Amino acid sequence: MNHVLVDLDSNGDLTDEGKAVPPAAVPGFLAERLHVPDTATDIVVFVHGWQNNRHTAEKRAGRFFTLLEETYRAQRERYPAIGAWSGHYVIVRWPSTSSPFLRGYRRIRDRAHAMTTTGRAAEVLAQLLGYLNETRRLPAGPPTLRTSAGQYLHCVGHSFGGRFVVEAVQAAADRPTVLGWHRADPRYPYTVDTLLVFQMAASPDIFAGRFERILHSAPINGPVVLTRSTADRATGLWHRLAEGTPGIGHAGARVPAEHIGEVDLRAPGALYRHDELDHRIVNVDAGRVYRRGRWWNPAGAHSDIAHAESAHLLLSLADLAR
Repeated sequence: MNHVLVDLDSNGDLTDEGKAVPPAAVPGFLAERLHVPDTATDIVVFVHGWQNNRHTAEKRAGRFFTLLEETYRAQRERYPAIGAWSGHYVIVRWPSTSSPFLRGYRRIRDRAHAMTTTGRAAEVLAQLLGYLNETRRLPAGPPTLRTSAGQYLHCVGHSFGGRFVVEAVQAAADRPTVLGWHRADPRYPYTVDTLLVFQMAASPDIFAGRFERILHSAPINGPVVLTRSTADRATGLWHRLAEGTPGIGHAGARVPAEHIGEVDLRAPGALYRHDELDHRIVNVDAGRVYRRGRWWNPAGAHSDIAHAESAHLLLSLADLAR
């Protein structure tokens, strides 16, 4: 299974053999690296989280992509609207390693924040999504009448990587040439079809503040789907000590309550209904599945996301996006 790996430095710039790509050269760099095959039906952009070097980022993302392929082959009748899954996979890597304790958590939290505020990570990721959007075959018709003939764009983040993904989609809202949507339609058709964040390292109120815009005016057609587990000590203990409250990966999003739905993470074969996911935000209780973490690992089950249930969730969202 093929995938493409792109690297960001600590400033949020794309890098090529360790050197930052100048802003003017980014479009050409993306065109060279991110060619979408005509045979692809779905494009998955995966942004990893805390404690991943280049090797582990590629290994963990690759494992998730393999789970997608295997789960689809084993249960393809559960996703009738997809027809045939042929994934094109993009991994976004960024410098996320530190000590596994509170000091290291704060260090990476501050780096992730700086990369999307004073740095260029949000803009660069928006350009990446925009390039993929411009070069894919767009699904035909308005969102409620889509067919499976187009290529669908899915964003997946883990931990702090979820912040990058959400920030990038918001940044694209102010850059109509980046994602190339039809501005006459306030629902931004033909942009990000699904946005799934595993164990997000952010405060439960962030969608009522810094990320409020993504709920009302941003280029995303589906819900923002967020998993949580109380066995996640990174967003439970370390996030609480660093920011005074457990993170979304531990407690879920809490506000704005009128836009939030709740479901349990389900096994392959158990269907998600459209009405259950028809909210701007959906908290997914994954506590039954995301339990593993070595006893000596202070992060607990923060990275325990490589399960068929996780793949089934994304495939279900991709099916409903059609």
